[in-house]
Amino acid sequence: MAKKTNRIISKNWERVKQRLRAELGEEVYSSWFGRVELVGVNSGLIQLSVPTKFLQKWLQSHYATKVLETCKNEIAEVTSLEFMLRGPNTMMNASNELANSMSEANSAPAAPRAPGRVTGSAPIANTPARPVNFRPTRKKNDGSPLNPRQTFSSFVVSASNRLAFAAAKQIAEHLATCQPKYNPLFFHADVGRGKTHLLQAIAWELKQNSRETKVIYLTAERFMVDFADALRNHAALNFKEKLRGADVLLIDDIQFLKGENNQKEFDHTINALIDSGRQVVVASAMTPAKLKCLDPRMRSRMAGGLVTEIGSFDRELRLRILQQRTRLEADECPGFIVPDEVMNFLTDKLTKSGRELEGAITRLRAAYQLTAQPVTMQVSMDIVAAIVGGLEPRRVRIDDILRTISQQYAVSRGDLLSARRTRSIVRPRQIGMYLSKQLTSRSLPEIGRRFGGRDHTTVIHAIRKIEELMNADPSLRDEIETLKKDLHN
Repeated sequence: MAKKTNRIISKNWERVKQRLRAELGEEVYSSWFGRVELVGVNSGLIQLSVPTKFLQKWLQSHYATKVLETCKNEIAEVTSLEFMLRGPNTMMNASNELANSMSEANSAPAAPRAPGRVTGSAPIANTPARPVNFRPTRKKNDGSPLNPRQTFSSFVVSASNRLAFAAAKQIAEHLATCQPKYNPLFFHADVGRGKTHLLQAIAWELKQNSRETKVIYLTAERFMVDFADALRNHAALNFKEKLRGADVLLIDDIQFLKGENNQKEFDHTINALIDSGRQVVVASAMTPAKLKCLDPRMRSRMAGGLVTEIGSFDRELRLRILQQRTRLEADECPGFIVPDEVMNFLTDKLTKSGRELEGAITRLRAAYQLTAQPVTMQVSMDIVAAIVGGLEPRRVRIDDILRTISQQYAVSRGDLLSARRTRSIVRPRQIGMYLSKQLTSRSLPEIGRRFGGRDHTTVIHAIRKIEELMNADPSLRDEIETLKKDLHN
C-alpha cells in the first residue's frame, strides 16, 4: 500500500512540475524550480527541499501560494506546504524512495525496501536525515540564478543611470544582428545602485528574444566555486569550453575575485571571448583601475571598453523606485497600499541604495500580511530605524549646514545670509536651503528666517532649483551626497 501511495504522489508531483513549467514559463521555472526536490507528504503537509537558504526564502516569499495551489489541485491530501533546506551532502532518503517509485510506475515492481527508510507517507518531521550521495540538479557552469523581477521593464531610469541603461539595452537588442560595439561593457557603482539589475536584464532580454544566443550570467563567487569544482573533478577543460563557448558572458561583483588561479583563468576567458568577437559585460564596485584582483593588462583591457558609472540616487529616483516596488508587491498582495506620507518619509530617510528602498517595501508588505493592519507612519518609522540604525544618527542643525557650506564653497556665513545675489554666493545658499529641508525638521518659513530672513517661497524656489540641477548634473548630485554624509558624521 505504501508503494502504491508513493507512486501516486510521485506521478502527481510530476504533474505539478509540468503545470508550473507551463504557467510560469521555461526561464522562470528553470531558474527557481530546477533544484526543488519532493521529500514527501505527511498529514497533509507537502515538504519540498532546496539546496540554499536564499532559494528557500525566495520561493517562500514569492511562490509559496502558487505552488501550494498547484499541489492541492494535483495531490488531494495536500493542505499545507514547507520548503526545507538541504545540505550539500545531506538529503532525506525519501528522495531516492520517490525516484524508485517513479521508475516502478513504468516498469516491473521493485524489490522490497530496506526497513527504516523514509517514505512519502512516513512521519518525516520526526525522522532524522541520513547522509546520501546527493547531486543537485543544477548543471555545472550553467550560471547563477536570474531574478525574474530584474528586467529592463522594471528598471527605473534617471540621469544617474541613463547611460548605463542605454548601453545595456543596446547590447541586448542588437547583439544578434551586429558585432559588439561596446566590448567589454563595464558598470561600476556603490552597492545597491542597479548593476546586478542591468546584467540580469540583459540576460533575460537575450534569452527571450534570441534563444539561439548562449548567455551565461555568473557572480565572481560562482565563477570561483565552479572552477574549483572543475579542478577537483578533473573537468577543467569542460569548464573552459563552457564559458568560452558563450556568446555573452555577464560577470557580477568582479571585485570579489580572489586567488591566483581564479584570476588567471578569468583573464584567459575574457581575452578569448573578446578576441573572438563575443560580448563581455562586467559589474564592479570600483573602476577598472582600482581592481587589484586583476593584473595590469586586464585592468587596461577593461578600461578600453565602455566604462559607465551609475551615480547616486536623487530624491525623484528614490520615490519612483519605491512606487514601482509597491506596485509589484500589490500585484502579489491585493490590498497592500502605502500612503503618500509614508512614501515621502521613506524617500527622505533611505538615501543610500536601492536595496534599502526595496527592503523597506518588503518589510511593510510582511507587516501588512501578518497583521492585516493598514500601513502606518509608526510602522514605517520602526522599519527605517531597523534599516539605518535610527532615524537620525546625528542631529543636524542649520548652524552645522551653514558652517559646512561656508567651508566647502569658501564663502562667509555673512555672505550666505546677506542680500548679495552673485552666482558664487547664490548657488551655495540654495544648496544650504536644500540641505536644511532634507536633513532637519525645520519648516520652510523657519529655514527662510535662518537664511537671512527670506520668504518661504524663496526657499521653495531654491529647493526646486537644486533638484533640477542635480537631475542634469551627476557631479553635483554626488557632491551634495558627500555633504550629507559629512553632516551626519
